[in-house]
Amino acid sequence: MPYGVYMGNSEQVKKSANMNAIVLEEVSKTFGDLRAVDALSARIPTGSIYGFLGPNGAGKTTTIRMIMNILYPDSGRIEILGKNSVEQAREKLGYMPEERGLYRKMKVRSLLSYIGSIKGMRRSELARGIPKWLDTVGLKEWTDRKVEDLSRGMQQKLQFVVTVINDPELLILDEPFSGLDPVNLELLKGILLRMRDAGKTIIFSTHVMEQAEKLCDFILLINKGKKVVDGTLDQIQSSYKSDVVTAEVEGDTRFINDLPLVKSVTRTGKRLEISLSENADTQELLQTLVGRVRVRAFEVKRPSLHEIFIHLVGQSNAKDS
Repeated sequence: MPYGVYMGNSEQVKKSANMNAIVLEEVSKTFGDLRAVDALSARIPTGSIYGFLGPNGAGKTTTIRMIMNILYPDSGRIEILGKNSVEQAREKLGYMPEERGLYRKMKVRSLLSYIGSIKGMRRSELARGIPKWLDTVGLKEWTDRKVEDLSRGMQQKLQFVVTVINDPELLILDEPFSGLDPVNLELLKGILLRMRDAGKTIIFSTHVMEQAEKLCDFILLINKGKKVVDGTLDQIQSSYKSDVVTAEVEGDTRFINDLPLVKSVTRTGKRLEISLSENADTQELLQTLVGRVRVRAFEVKRPSLHEIFIHLVGQSNAKDS
């Protein structure tokens, strides 16, 4: 698959390794009585995939629109690629909004040529880039068809190509996976990972935790306009104690259900998923098992991002109620 379109420059990647692609400092936005974004601060490292996560209405799209200068913050500071304005960094930026918009009567090649020329691309660059990108996303056979002839998923992929045709350093994608079937979802994820490996910075918003868990290097969880938590997935998961243990044992395991530190047990052959009571000690459980059955495997199950999300958003909503 021709990923040479955006292979990047390794020296540039090295130079930018310690930079932040975007800095948000105490950014706020209010619409009437609604505080859509509330003193939000974050630093988005260059060369990473960074997820803006949160339930619908959390403030993700408003934050992205402020980064893009579509909306102006009431207070706070936004820095993009070392510049104080998106206008100063626009040539290095690709943006795909949540509300898709393509010229439906134009042919695919003509549309990409038009958008590419607006973004300052030369004819020679367009001649190389357009067929490579269309081949990459599986639209090569649709080059001379009108946009309106494409299915919704195809138009979604074309919208992505429109966003990246000029090989931007920074991609900002608002709900980029909506409307994609599983095959094209994996295709787009693979492209984003390769772009990240080539030194690009990718920001995307989603309310689907499984997507972020598989793709993001860093995560920012927003609820009601406020930052709830941010960091790497490993840092976030390590901060929360799991109350589930998986174990593979040999012997009579019926006694486990009656242990005071055990809430419930799910059995699949010799493998057990054990939910612990509040404040139970996993090491105490392990010692108890070793004393009565043969333990072949024992692992504390790390909480999923979905479980952490439900826990944190629930806590946040309880505080505000």
